[in-house]
Amino acid sequence: METTQKIALVTGGSRGLGRNTAIALSNKGIDVIVTYHTRKEEADSVVKEIVGNGRKAAALQLDTGNVSSFEAFESQLSNILKENWNQEHFDFLINNAGFGLNAPLAQTTEAQFDNLMNVHFKGVFFLTQKLISRIADNGRIINLSTGLTRFALEGYGAYAAMKGAIEILTKYMAKEWGRRGIRVNAVAPGAIATDFGGGAVRDNEGIQEFIGSQTALGRVGEANDIGGVVASLCTADLGWVNAQRIEASGGMFL
Repeated sequence: METTQKIALVTGGSRGLGRNTAIALSNKGIDVIVTYHTRKEEADSVVKEIVGNGRKAAALQLDTGNVSSFEAFESQLSNILKENWNQEHFDFLINNAGFGLNAPLAQTTEAQFDNLMNVHFKGVFFLTQKLISRIADNGRIINLSTGLTRFALEGYGAYAAMKGAIEILTKYMAKEWGRRGIRVNAVAPGAIATDFGGGAVRDNEGIQEFIGSQTALGRVGEANDIGGVVASLCTADLGWVNAQRIEASGGMFL
């Protein structure tokens, strides 16, 4: 019996953790579709690297904060699946797209709050709803959360609250779609040295030293520390892991 090629969709796959996740997936023999908001050249670079790994890849534009665009995106995705893979379904949805905000609760504006909600919670909810019929039975959904749902650092209250909602949503997705064999988990990175949040961790040696001193493994995280965790959750080896929050922080604030 012929088996279909496994395909992952990684939102926000043009940079940072999304890029690393996309490449890690390709290293496990999985084809990848990445979405990008504005960074088409960077997304094309990811596609090129994955193709260089011997896998198929494609890039699609998507604003994960604009629910009204999801209908057209689903249509584009359908066309790409048919043209490039002759398939109607994909297997793994990685809800990774996002941005950081550091603002005290008393100074967080309604616009900032709404932007966070639209991308990190509302967008994830409705994009997954839109695409669930295209996810193959026995597929996977992986939602990106944050270590900040377990420990608190000033200035991240609104952002962390959205991710807290995602962790609860993850359990309900696992409950409702488990009858189709779909596993749903949340991966919660600790502080990572990428351009996320304006590169605050990546570019500030003081922050890096502090985080390293509070982490069991003695350093700040890198993108390479996370992509493999996400990709591994798409393998049969971790097929019995379901409805879990998996923190990948190197042992931060133990």
